[in-house]
Parts: sequence; structure tokens; C-alpha cells
Amino acid sequence: MISFWHESTEDISVSRDELSTNIDVDIAIVGAGYSGLWSAYYLKLLRPNARIVIIEANQVGFGASGRNGGWCSGFLPVTLNELSHEHGRQAAINMYRESFQTIDEIQRVLELEKIDCDFHRGGTINGATNQVQVQRVINEVEEMHAFGFGEDDLRLLSAHESREKINIDGLLASSYTPHCAAIHPAKLAYGLAATVERLGVKIYENSKVSEISARTVTLQNAKVNAEIIIRATEGFTSQIKKHRRTLAPLYSYMVITEPLTTSQRKEIGWQNRETYHDSRNMIIYVQITKDGRIAFGGRGAPYHFASRVKPKYDTHSVIHQRIINSMHQVFPITKQLEVTHCWGGPLGVPRNWHPSVDYDAVTGLASLGGYVGNGVASTNLAARTLAHLINNDHHPLTSLAWANHPSRKWEVEPLRYLGVNGLLKLSAGMDKHESLKGSPDRLRSKVLDLFLK
Repeated sequence: MISFWHESTEDISVSRDELSTNIDVDIAIVGAGYSGLWSAYYLKLLRPNARIVIIEANQVGFGASGRNGGWCSGFLPVTLNELSHEHGRQAAINMYRESFQTIDEIQRVLELEKIDCDFHRGGTINGATNQVQVQRVINEVEEMHAFGFGEDDLRLLSAHESREKINIDGLLASSYTPHCAAIHPAKLAYGLAATVERLGVKIYENSKVSEISARTVTLQNAKVNAEIIIRATEGFTSQIKKHRRTLAPLYSYMVITEPLTTSQRKEIGWQNRETYHDSRNMIIYVQITKDGRIAFGGRGAPYHFASRVKPKYDTHSVIHQRIINSMHQVFPITKQLEVTHCWGGPLGVPRNWHPSVDYDAVTGLASLGGYVGNGVASTNLAARTLAHLINNDHHPLTSLAWANHPSRKWEVEPLRYLGVNGLLKLSAGMDKHESLKGSPDRLRSKVLDLFLK
């Protein structure tokens, strides 16, 4: 089943050509998701006369950009402490400040380019349903404040404040940040595509790239010669020759309900479209759509041997049922609602869980990605960083912690298979232990920390 996002809108751009002949361009971008589209946008602003093409194996927004949870969040998959440990305190602060400000930049572009993607800046609530999660929520707020960020960036909510935003039974604590907006993912992808095409960027669809090398992109029936080549393939990176171990494709799944009735919406509240998650180890992510549907997603699907990515993996009845059960637990009112769509797909995970933006002026090769599912906003900041790296204009963004900071490759098989699936089982086991015992699972936590180093 295709995602609700794709089914509920359509790409209004003209039908696009398949690339079947050799071409010469200035900049070739592989991948027509957010990373590729934002990169084309900012590069075209910096270099209006550049000949830029985007080459997409399927259609615009086919991957995570068209089926994600619709969180345009300023938070990153690496914490302030983790960034500080690796890059220094000020570098961590700079990274998060720019990431938070990216929500403003995206809103600015949406208004300027008249892209309607149901953007609503309601912020995010992080809930806690057991004592271990309570401590995580408190620790996250304390960490943020220790780095100089204030209550306007992240704060604890009183029980009354929390209920006023979303009426969720059983919350022991919660926090709130304004640095997130809810969007309709496919509408954003289609709007960006139409925008870059108006600027003169050519997008080729149904054109699968098999190999990327210095100055050359190789397809089955064509080659692209370019001074600069940008790999923006995220969850599908493992499908490109010599990149099997660059990013691990981990699957994430979603369900969505029919719209809540007026009385159901009144019971649950949720008038400002805050996104929601809680502090369990196995991530969930939730939003309420413009028309009042609850979109609920989660991780935990098995990694497939040799980083395989196949259409049949996009649905998983057992995982989808677990997500529905979690949704019923968090929002009992959803038991009264029909689940209208179930879908999923891969996201890109680097070995160090650290997104990166890389450019080698000698070879002309560039890449951006490794967002670990936090890419809706991060793709914009990454694209701006990359555009300035390529332009060599010494812009402040080029000194951010992720600039030219690639991750090491994943282990060879079967170590990769055993390690990644072991990680998923550890996270699930930790959640079960914490729910039953009400205390941290220190043994599994230590093993998890060792794996992620």
C-alpha cells in the first residue's frame, strides 16, 4: 500500500523524462528527495547559470522524503553532549543553534516560493510513561540548559499544561520545544521539485544510477559527465556500487487513521498540531494532520542481510500491528478509528549515527545524509552547508561540526546483520525491562553504548 501522503496529493509538475542519452552538465545530483531538491535550490541561487540536473531512480519524493512522519524538527540524531565530546562545546552549540533556526529558514522559503505543505509550527511534546522515561525527559532538558539554551528552547511542562496541549492518560512528565513544525511530506517534495524546475533545474525520473565516480554518473543506458556530483540517496545508498557499507538501510513504518470526529477531537484536544513522541528506546513519532488524522510511526523492523532494499519490505504486518497496538495504548480513542493506510521504507543510518556533509574539490564528489530519520529539517541545513562548501565562499555554515565529517563504513556481513539486529533487540528489551521493573536496564545500556561508539 502506498503512503497516505502520496495518495492524498499529486505531483503537479509536468511529466518528466527518463535519462537515456549521455549528457554534460555542471552539477549532477543523484536523488530527488529533500537532500537533492534543497541542494539544487540553494546551488541555483548561488550559481544561477549553472547547468544542474537531478537524477532519480523512481519519482520525486519516492523515498523517505515522501513517506516520513512529517516532523520538521530542529533536533538532531546526535545530542549536544555527543557533539561536544567529539567536536567541542562551542561546535555543539553552533550546530544546534543553526538547526533550530532552520525551521525559520524553511518557513521563509515556503512563503517565498508559495509552497503549501500544511506547515504548522506547533512544536513537539516528549512524554514519559514510567520513571525511567521521566528521568530521560528531565535529563534532556537539563542538558539543553547546561549548554546555554533556555526555557524558550526546551522546558518541562506541568501536568495541566500537558493536558491542555494533548490529553494523554498516564503521562508522568513531559517537555515541550517550539522547534518543530508538522508538514505534509509529499506536498513539500512536490513543491520543491516544481520550484527548482522553475529555476531551470532539469529532473530525470525512472533513471537508476548504478555507479558514481569522479566526474561521471553511470546509468544502464547513459552517462552523465559533471564537474560536481552530489550523492543524495540516503536510505537507498547501499544500492549504488561501492557504497554497500556507507549507510545501513533501516526500515521505519507508519499507520494513519481516518479523521477524528468533532467530539473525539474535543476529547483529545490537540488543537495546535504539536508533534508527539515519548522517551522509550524504540522510537515512536506522531502527528495530527491538517484534516484531523492521527499519523503514528515507529522503528523496530529487522535489518535485511547485505543492506538489501526491496519493495516487499515496505510493509510488515507484524510491525504494523505493533505500531497500531502502541497507538491504541498512547491514544485509546484510536480504537474507535479505522486505520486507513499502512506503509514504510528505509532510512539511512551511518555507523556513528552522525549526519555528514562532504565535499572533495579535487574529485568533485559530494554527499549529504545519514539523518537517521531526522531529515525533514536537517536536509535543508545540510543542503545550505553543502552549497557553500561547493561555492568555497567561507560561509559560517561550512565550519559546522558535520562539514567533511564522514562516518566510518559499517562492518562486513554477517557482522553488520548481527550487530544491527542485535541493536534493535537490545532497544526493545530495554523498553520491556524499564516498563516491568521501573528501573534502568544498565547491562543492555552499556552494550548499546559500546556498539554505537
